[in-house]
Amino acid sequence: MRTVTRGELTFDVVEHGPADGDPVLLLHGFPQHASSWAGVASRLAGRGYRCVAPDQRGYSPGARPAGARAYVVDELVADALAVLDDVAGPDGRAHVVGHDWGAAVAWALAGRHPDRLRSLTAVSVPPPAAMLRAMRRGRQALASWYMLAFQVPGLAERGLAGSRFATMLRRSGQSAPAAERDAAAMAEDGALTAALNWYRAMRFARGGSPGRVRVPTLFVWSDGDTAITRDAALLADRYVEAPFRFVELRGVSHWVPDQAPAQLAELIAEHLAAYPS
Repeated sequence: MRTVTRGELTFDVVEHGPADGDPVLLLHGFPQHASSWAGVASRLAGRGYRCVAPDQRGYSPGARPAGARAYVVDELVADALAVLDDVAGPDGRAHVVGHDWGAAVAWALAGRHPDRLRSLTAVSVPPPAAMLRAMRRGRQALASWYMLAFQVPGLAERGLAGSRFATMLRRSGQSAPAAERDAAAMAEDGALTAALNWYRAMRFARGGSPGRVRVPTLFVWSDGDTAITRDAALLADRYVEAPFRFVELRGVSHWVPDQAPAQLAELIAEHLAAYPS
């Protein structure tokens, strides 16, 4: 475990693999931490990659600012860049991999700073524009009901108190041990509200889009995902103007890094090997 600072914030960072390996930045989603990447990172490290996984804003105790506005995507992208700078230097590049909210950050990072990425791998969540389009025309709006429920301060915190959080995670397909792990972490003082602020900051989003992604992209989606519909997943390629590969995993829930680490690591390794340093 090491730390990376950005202004007054301090991020906890977990590393796997040799210090001189090609860097791979792993961005976790809600309500998880860097630990959710352990199964994937250890396998990539065995192939010589240097995997760097931060506990992102709100998840690192030293990077937990108050107020939803502090969690807008611009800040999340800047946090990821700070970690990338620390790993690869201010002009260095890395492979970037994100799951769930981490995928949303990764898409934005790739769209805004393509010169800093060797490749992009997004797991479960397509580009935000694809999500919005799917919400307007299909079942995605219903599948995203929780985003609305998370908006009311205090209400979501009470609804997810005690054992209810782990129960919700298990119902979404997460294993009991992983659900207990993530629910326990969210019980820390201020942790749940900070994690929910990622959703609450959506109302502060500025207009416009980071544009099409112009770096080689792998998008992995699983057919057991209860949060992201196939309609949304199949729209992802419309927002990539670079080599693009879509892989659908069968019989896997939303929690791909936890549930299918070997399969995911193999796909990522194939993608990374095609775009070496």
